Amino acid sequence: MKPKTLQAHFDGEPICLDDPIELKVNTKLLVTVLPEQTSNDEYEAWMFLSRKGLEDAYNNNEPNYSIHLIKEQNPEYERK
Repeated sequence: MKPKTLQAHFDGEPICLDDPIELKVNTKLLVTVLPEQTSNDEYEAWMFLSRKGLEDAYNNNEPNYSIHLIKEQNPEYERK
């Protein structure tokens, strides 16, 4: 069997698979415990930080670079 990711949850008893699957006895499993979902305020703070970083990197004062400034062309690049 190829590795497959399944949704599951823990209800205080055994771990419950949310997706139906037939497993052979002694099938090896890996369990990843995911962190609780972050609060809306924390999510908004991360989004602000990401947006600020992109705005700083790609602001309106960024110079336009001419193709003539390329010193060595990449032969594998396909211009579209």
